Amino acid sequence: MELRQIQYFVAVAEDLHFGRAAERLHIGQPAVSQQVRRLERELSAELFDRSGRTVTLTPAGRALLPEGREVLRAMDSFAATARRLAAQGDATFRVGISSALGQRLDDFLDALPDRGAGTRFEFQTLDAHTRLEEVRAGRLDAAFVRGLESAPGLLLLSLWQDPLVVALPAAHELAGRDRLRLADLARLPLRIAPRAENPVLFDTVVLACRKAGFEPALGPPSTGLQETLAEIGAGAAGWIPMYPAAAGTVSSRRVAVLPIDGEPVAIRMSLALRADADPERLRLLTETSARVREKSAGKEPSA
Repeated sequence: MELRQIQYFVAVAEDLHFGRAAERLHIGQPAVSQQVRRLERELSAELFDRSGRTVTLTPAGRALLPEGREVLRAMDSFAATARRLAAQGDATFRVGISSALGQRLDDFLDALPDRGAGTRFEFQTLDAHTRLEEVRAGRLDAAFVRGLESAPGLLLLSLWQDPLVVALPAAHELAGRDRLRLADLARLPLRIAPRAENPVLFDTVVLACRKAGFEPALGPPSTGLQETLAEIGAGAAGWIPMYPAAAGTVSSRRVAVLPIDGEPVAIRMSLALRADADPERLRLLTETSARVREKSAGKEPSA
């Protein structure tokens, strides 16, 4: 028994005419008649009474028609599920991220509109330069990037501002304050990654220090946040600027994390994607980014 035989049987049963059923199925009438005959032989039952001028269902045909319709509905459901799974695979977003997103990544995913609730994401932690190159090459669909105003060939969707905080030894006299002014840190070495590794962070912090009236004294370069925090906790003189999301990873009581008083030293986070991105993906990410911005600004998302 083949599915097409059941499909042909149901069509003829609904039209009670082999010719009209063949037209609806877009095949020749002889093929319909032949397959229905084969089905009747396999079932050992006559499904249609062909003795008169019109075709009618036999008792067996009437009994089997609901079963045949149910089989076809199951087949349609099977095909629809397969299409949906394939579409979900196509809807997977490959996104480049940094290691210091923390709660912010949850905020982004929570902001997805209802039509994007089933979207799957694959995340890759990469340095900022590689993230952008992977988006340009099409190997990533989007990437979280900080501090950029423009990027050739890419669209930048603004998300939020990250106000930097400061980590320093808990034993230092400044650690007892509620907040710090940047000028208070003028006598302490700045522990930061070399400019070649993170130009956005380096330039932002150095410029802020100059605006505060001093040229920062660079200490040993930071080779990694956790390693530098461990050194500071062990008594090494210095301070290190941090993103708020990374501050939650500081568990040592020997390290103090304090906000900066006065004008915040902030870096913009954006979502970068190709200028020729799929229109539906662009709409989804644009709406999500707008929701994130509104939440970050303390507003309720737009309907």
